[in-house]
Amino acid sequence: MEKTRIAILVSGGGTNLQALIDAQHQGVIKHGAIDLVISDREGAYAITRAEQAGITALSLPKKGKDARDWETDLLRVLAEHRIGLVVLAGFLTILSPRFIKAYENRIVNVHPSLLPAFGGKGFYGLKVHEAALARGVKLTGATVHLVNKEADGGPILLQKAVKVKKSDTPQTLQQRVMEKAEWILLPKAVELLCKRKGNK
Repeated sequence: MEKTRIAILVSGGGTNLQALIDAQHQGVIKHGAIDLVISDREGAYAITRAEQAGITALSLPKKGKDARDWETDLLRVLAEHRIGLVVLAGFLTILSPRFIKAYENRIVNVHPSLLPAFGGKGFYGLKVHEAALARGVKLTGATVHLVNKEADGGPILLQKAVKVKKSDTPQTLQQRVMEKAEWILLPKAVELLCKRKGNK
């Protein structure tokens, strides 16, 4: 069985990347293999995590580059590695319709809320949890979805709810959502998509 080659796009510390690496070691991801990690920012700790796990990792800084040229470079690298699935794991660049078309139904993202709540432009990282607390919701969670032209608007694959505590700060809520939802859902969704791809 040829495994689906996975590329993980990152911008920061790589906690979701670590969850995927761990899931691969534990056999949760059986039909795919993490082949490549790419950061759009210099000095992202996610690159170190990848290298420590023996995964090819490279920085492709977007700063100061024309967006189209940068995406052309990214597409070239993905093609060279024969990537079958692209995973956005704390990746802060919004991809163009051209890129999305090139990997249609093969780009997956994790978002730290129960979409469609607290999604779309401007909702990322701690901002999502700040908004959830400001609204006074009793439940939040995470969503894994396919990526389409609408920010956080693609078909939902998996969701998991997480209770909000009265004592929560954006930071404590972020940590709980990661531990109880994101780190569980993302590997499951990746395996689901790799298995589906392999059965076609």
